[in-house]
Amino acid sequence: MRKMITLTTDNYEERVLKSDEPVLVEFWAEWCGPCRMVGPVLEQIEAEHGLTVGKLNTDENPEIMARYGVMAVPTMLLFENGEPVKQIVGAKPKRLLVSELGLA
Repeated sequence: MRKMITLTTDNYEERVLKSDEPVLVEFWAEWCGPCRMVGPVLEQIEAEHGLTVGKLNTDENPEIMARYGVMAVPTMLLFENGEPVKQIVGAKPKRLLVSELGLA
């Protein structure tokens, strides 16, 4: 079983932009209630669908947040070949996340 990766400015390029497989990046913050709700759902999706999921703390890595114009947390960006291909803003039920990510 995979374990969600913690993303930082130091490992972001290697773990996301240079990844050979799709990576879902969750932009989150400690103080964000909806982020705490969506975290366990993303863990389930990662385990069930084999999707790599990384968590990026926006308070600690604001430059990456700004690079993609993320204005609210949680925001999830799905990267393929180093490029964002899907964006989901806000906490959503698991079935909606799976559907929006094209994993259903």
